[in-house]
Amino acid sequence: MTRIDKMNVDTIRILSAEAVQAANSGHPGLPMGAAPIAYTLWAKHLKHNPANPKWEERDRFVLSAGHGSALLYTLLHLFGYGLPMEELRRFRQWNSLTPGHPEFGHTVGVEATTGPLGQGFANGVGMAMAEAHLAATFNRPEQTLVDHHTYVLSGDGCMMEGITSEAASLAGTLGLGKLIVFYDSNRISIEGDTDIAFREDVAARFAAYDWHVQAVADGNDIDGISQAIEAAKAETGKPSLIIISTQIGYGCPAKQGKASAHGEPLGTENLAAAKAWLELPTTEPFTVAEEVRNAFAAFTEAGNKREQDWLRAKAAYGKAFPELLVSWEAWQSGEVPLDMMDRDSFWANNGKPNATRSSSSDVLNAVSELVPNLIGGSADLAPSTKTLMKNRTSFSREDRSGSNLHFGVRELAMTAIGNGLALHGGLIPYVSTFFVFSDYMKPCMRLSALMNLRVIYVLTHDSIGVGEDGPTHQPIEQLASLRSIPNMTVFRPADARETVAGWVAALGRKTSPTALVLTRQNLPQLAGTGKDAGKGAYILLDSEKIDIQLMASGSETQLVLEVGKRLQEKGVGVRVISMPSWELFEEQPKTYRDSVIAPAVRTRLAVEAGASFGWHRYVGLDGDIISRDTFGASAPAEQLFAAYGFTVENVLARAEQLLSQ
Repeated sequence: MTRIDKMNVDTIRILSAEAVQAANSGHPGLPMGAAPIAYTLWAKHLKHNPANPKWEERDRFVLSAGHGSALLYTLLHLFGYGLPMEELRRFRQWNSLTPGHPEFGHTVGVEATTGPLGQGFANGVGMAMAEAHLAATFNRPEQTLVDHHTYVLSGDGCMMEGITSEAASLAGTLGLGKLIVFYDSNRISIEGDTDIAFREDVAARFAAYDWHVQAVADGNDIDGISQAIEAAKAETGKPSLIIISTQIGYGCPAKQGKASAHGEPLGTENLAAAKAWLELPTTEPFTVAEEVRNAFAAFTEAGNKREQDWLRAKAAYGKAFPELLVSWEAWQSGEVPLDMMDRDSFWANNGKPNATRSSSSDVLNAVSELVPNLIGGSADLAPSTKTLMKNRTSFSREDRSGSNLHFGVRELAMTAIGNGLALHGGLIPYVSTFFVFSDYMKPCMRLSALMNLRVIYVLTHDSIGVGEDGPTHQPIEQLASLRSIPNMTVFRPADARETVAGWVAALGRKTSPTALVLTRQNLPQLAGTGKDAGKGAYILLDSEKIDIQLMASGSETQLVLEVGKRLQEKGVGVRVISMPSWELFEEQPKTYRDSVIAPAVRTRLAVEAGASFGWHRYVGLDGDIISRDTFGASAPAEQLFAAYGFTVENVLARAEQLLSQ
């Protein structure tokens, strides 16, 4: 390690620790121990341009161990990403650009929101898949447009999490050679030495996953780290794991190697001792030597030159393949020509009963002809969730151009990988499984919403209509659970036309994930459904004078529509409302919402084959809900719907009871 390299590394260590100290909160241990890893990568290998953090051909760097965020913020500051020193001083404070864990879209240069351990690892797998697919789609033997790596910094906690195992297994199966993961092995957890709960041979595990595995014995050996990175880049047929033995809190004599360095400030005396031990000038906090500033400025300038070289190559590519370059720009824009879905063919159906999962398949395959950068698949359930694009091949180790993804039985990793695909840019991902298994997906779905990502969730077998598989597979509380996630759009269509509206909404929502919640059983095609479903709720049947308002989503909409007709025959004024998406409805102007749910008519009945939680906001204190607040049972679906009151007769009786009050 040269003198200036040591100064640069130690500056990263101290600035990170000072940020934690200023906040009196945070995690100094990882940044101090892993600083040589991050510096070696960013200064000597990472293809990036701080002047343009969104450069499409940049290498991606994901800090999976997101509690070490002070390290990432220090790198962004020193490498010239426009993150001022004042923001390091304001680490973890209100309205700062340096929150406790990295947040995508909040801080420039942050590639993924991380913190829940292992999420960033799986995001990295998705990013590497995106790079491989884009390269196979756009590169030509004589002209290369896409050729970058994805780097992930993980820790002991990431290696313990199950999501890492799921994602690593798939990455090895796919042979993602552009994925390089650093394992900062400091052998410390919050409760003490990792031996208390984690003694496995990580190298052997990843070798069994068919990864290229290396070890660097000294976490301060930047030459050894650099050589390992070069060897990892040379191995193009396998993802790479570089295990680097570090000391948590390195540089602080009283703390290094101890669990106390993980998640608490060093203290002013220990900080001073660390500066002395590292032989840094004992100046005021948050100062950087001019020599160090100059060194990082040179790294920044080199990054700008690399992008300029790529732009020249891109121009030459455009001359050789003008149509491909037009497609490239269209993919990168993220725009979808939604006007194409105004075609009558999208909204037509043969009038025959059909499961909305099957209707969704029809829409998906029509969209796949028109949106070439759509990519996705299921957790080993495509024949059941109907999510195979029939005109596409499958993405595999042998064929990177395929866009049907096979995740295996890995719902959690699938969802985080979907996030990674969206984060990378250029692609529109969808992922799919049975609705009840959204429980396995929830942490990643929450992060989709937090990161404002357009990830489309195709969730089928949406209720007790699953039937004989029984309560383990019958969703009850899942609708309420997903509706509770901020920025998550839930859409439960009643028939084929509403299913089209759900897909149109999902494709058009560039800053929100969408869950399409679909039936296994056939549903009738209802009169009056159509494009207005995209507003979240609309009127299917109305009377001049309204005595009662009936509302439902999905498979229960047919019930309230039939009950509405019977009540009208009895001279009752009825309004029937289909409500496929509460979130879309709440985005409409108040005038529209009041025109759908009449505020003055307080006699209301909602019907949904799931938990009642949340419906009270629409039925009010005077209304009623037919729902399912206990688990289902194993029996044919028709028998379950009848037993639990989801019949025209019961809905009619409950409506008449309300009217009599």
